Amino acid sequence: MTERQPLPHAVPGAQPEAVARGYDPSGVRPAASGTAPRPSAQPYPAVPRPAPAGPGKPTPAGTRAAAPLDPADRHRLLEGAHHDPHALLGARPAPGGVLFRTLRPYATGVAVSVQGTRAELADEGDGFFAAVLPLPAVPDDYRLLVTYDDVEHQVNDPYHFLPTLGDLDLHLIREGRHEQLWEALGARPMTHGGTTGTRFAVWAPNARGVRVTGDFCYWDGTGFPMRSLGSSGIWELFVPELGEGARYKFEISCPDGSRVLKADPMARRTELPPATASVITDSHHIWRDQDWLDHRARTAIHEAPLSIYEVHLTSWRPGLSYRELAEQLPAYVKDLGFTHVELMPVAEHPFGGSWGYQVTSYYAPTARLGTPDDFKHLVDSLHRAGIGVIMDWVPAHFPKDEWALANFDGAHVYEHAFRSEHPDWGTLEFDLGRTEVRNFLVANAVYWCEEFHIDGLRVDAVASMLYLDYSREAGDWTPNVYGGREDLDAVAFLQEMNATVYRRCPGVVTIAEESTAWDGVTKPTDTGGLGFGFKWNMGWMHDSLEYMHHEPIHRKYHHNEMTFSMVYAYSENYILPISHDEVVHGKGALVSKMPGDWWQQRASHRAYLGFMWAHPGKQLLFMGQEFAQGTEWSHDHGPDWWLLDETYAAAGDHRGVRDLVRDLNLGYLATPSLWQRDTSPEGFSWIDGNAYEDNTFSFLRYDADGDPLIAISNFSPVVRHAYRIGAPGEGVWTEVLNTDSLRYGGSGVTNPDLVKAEPVPWHGRSHSLLLTLPPLATVWLRPA
Repeated sequence: MTERQPLPHAVPGAQPEAVARGYDPSGVRPAASGTAPRPSAQPYPAVPRPAPAGPGKPTPAGTRAAAPLDPADRHRLLEGAHHDPHALLGARPAPGGVLFRTLRPYATGVAVSVQGTRAELADEGDGFFAAVLPLPAVPDDYRLLVTYDDVEHQVNDPYHFLPTLGDLDLHLIREGRHEQLWEALGARPMTHGGTTGTRFAVWAPNARGVRVTGDFCYWDGTGFPMRSLGSSGIWELFVPELGEGARYKFEISCPDGSRVLKADPMARRTELPPATASVITDSHHIWRDQDWLDHRARTAIHEAPLSIYEVHLTSWRPGLSYRELAEQLPAYVKDLGFTHVELMPVAEHPFGGSWGYQVTSYYAPTARLGTPDDFKHLVDSLHRAGIGVIMDWVPAHFPKDEWALANFDGAHVYEHAFRSEHPDWGTLEFDLGRTEVRNFLVANAVYWCEEFHIDGLRVDAVASMLYLDYSREAGDWTPNVYGGREDLDAVAFLQEMNATVYRRCPGVVTIAEESTAWDGVTKPTDTGGLGFGFKWNMGWMHDSLEYMHHEPIHRKYHHNEMTFSMVYAYSENYILPISHDEVVHGKGALVSKMPGDWWQQRASHRAYLGFMWAHPGKQLLFMGQEFAQGTEWSHDHGPDWWLLDETYAAAGDHRGVRDLVRDLNLGYLATPSLWQRDTSPEGFSWIDGNAYEDNTFSFLRYDADGDPLIAISNFSPVVRHAYRIGAPGEGVWTEVLNTDSLRYGGSGVTNPDLVKAEPVPWHGRSHSLLLTLPPLATVWLRPA
């Protein structure tokens, strides 16, 4: 994309106010005092400037000086604190004709070209130029001829245009029901009144005035004050001839008289961090994923396979852009058989070490990897490979960076006035009881699904939103109107977000990271539930990892940690997550959580994955764990891909685990009993959940037609010969997966022959199977 050069609204070499204050408003570095950036080229053509008719003799005849501005209005315009600059600037009827007035700081002269004539405007000082022309009515079209350093430029007058937002937009914003808010606010290239340019609109309800500034005016926004659109709190300005690539921010006059320079909350593109300016952009991507969207819309995801590969895009293959990732990630994920990827937060964030969980620009994909269209290309490529895309979304809190959402217009706008600080993360909590804030976030959820074709939103830190006393001591929180600890505003917000997303975006799923026993997380909103499609099963994750952490000799004392999940398995719709949170901050990688020597660790790792894939609930695995990476994840260098090199292939250490994950996914996809009745108790039955002395677990999974699969895990390091388990009637069974297979790096203890059910009652069943259980392994069997 070609970047636009700065527009000539200030004199190169002069000292604009922003630069004179000693800082660069883009937020990158101090600006050199006494100098202003000089563009290498001008986007407007210079036109010859004819000699004036004579000193004090403007043309056409009858042009006369304008009545001076009211001193108070003049002062407020210069200070950026006027609510209605369009009432003072532009063209309007006046005694004797039409008054033209413009504010062009650092210009040495301004003329107006109208109806084939040219008239010089009188210099009123401080950048104001004005005159009354003898015209019968305000012309539909005119141009300003602005001179800087003896070079004249022809421009449209921003103050000649009607508002770009209509009454319906403003009504929906006031009601908090503008579900496509990004169409109304932010910077949007458009054609308005027959002229191309960019519409700027921002919500700043406490501001005394707002100006748009950027590289197009050398970061001096004096000449671009915005108008207030009444009680909506919206400020708006259409800047003609300004297009994609220009950097901008909003300069806001606060209630206390101070000024702040803020990035656009609705920016759809940003500069590359650590730079902080917003960037004007428009989408040119042509989607080619309609087949995927049609398939998604007609698929009941709770009754479909869902196997998720969690990815941190900037570290999966460090250095790759969105478009380069599109060449590698879909193929890798498809080869391993995962149905979806889950992307850790993609929205722009200033600190890479936050992994994206401290968002400053909720509507902009991070510029670290490319443009918004580049990100669309990645999603499109994944869809065309048959891979769904889930994205982490963070509506619970945001960072305090002074150029972003915090104290946006000098007051608490996006955050709570009295309960803004999050006690754990040093961030601010959204004021979810405020209509416009709720609308900002609900529309943002819709935005990612509609504009970027995202298939699911995994909502981060839901528990921290639901409870007023979350991580707070007594006296640090105020009960709700019923005296309880539930945050009723957060509940209403989550219900509205879920209901809106499901209504507008067919086939999209929402997923809650909710770590408490809140009732009804995945129940419909019309029955009082929060309305999520799935919930992360944090209890299963913590319990099962705790069990695996123990030496096998001690596991019998913790047997219930592996079986307790089935007590509540159908209270919600669950996803079983082994996420990034479990392999950072000293927790170690998944394989390093296992006890014993390296062989036992790998065997336990494989057995655990086999147990996980067979357990009711969808599954999620974080990158690097699919090949038993031994070190915990680092966002600086990502997975240890070198472990898959030929040097390590002979031992089968890491490639074997990767092959197992592939076979787990392929077997999972081909076996409806493993996913079709995940949310129904009829889809599961224990064979023996009490074999604590043996460290074994055996159970049945059933599909909608009653076809079964047997899964049995042996979490002890000994081979169990002639091990009898109950079977669902007569028949012949075959081993379809064994995590101890030689090709996975195991010892090769298998059941190679068909196993016939014997009429020997066992485990309360009329028939039973006699098996050999490999050490530290999981085995799947299906009817032959």
